[in-house]
Amino acid sequence: QGQLMESGGGSVQAGGSLRLSCTASGYPSKRYSLAWFRQVPGKAREGVAGLDSDGYTSYGDSVKGRFAISQDATKNTLYLQMNSLKPEDTAMYSCAATRLRVWSLSRVSDFPYWGQGTQVTVSS
Repeated sequence: QGQLMESGGGSVQAGGSLRLSCTASGYPSKRYSLAWFRQVPGKAREGVAGLDSDGYTSYGDSVKGRFAISQDATKNTLYLQMNSLKPEDTAMYSCAATRLRVWSLSRVSDFPYWGQGTQVTVSS
C-alpha cells in the first residue's frame, strides 16, 4: 500500500498563488494516474485536475486557465500550481491515485487511494 501526502496549503489573498505538492510513495507514474480534488464542508468533492500515466492532463471547468498540474517522476511528486486564486477556491485539497486507464474527474469513485489533504484559504 502506497502513501499520498499533501503539503503547501495555506492562506493567501485573492489574486495570489500557491503551489501544492503531493508525495506519491508507492504509486509509480507509469502505472497510476494522479489527480487533485477539493472539498468544502457540506459539499461534494470536486475534481480539480488530473494527470494520467501518459502525461495527459484534464481540468475542472472552474480552474481551467488558472491551475496547472504537473509531476516530477524522479521525486514521485505531484504538483498543483494555483494562480489567480479566488475566495471560492477555498477548500481542503487532496491528491488521489488510480490504476484505471479510463477515469473522470467527475467520478470520485474512480480514485480509490487518497491523501489526508491540505487546507487552502483564499481571502477577499
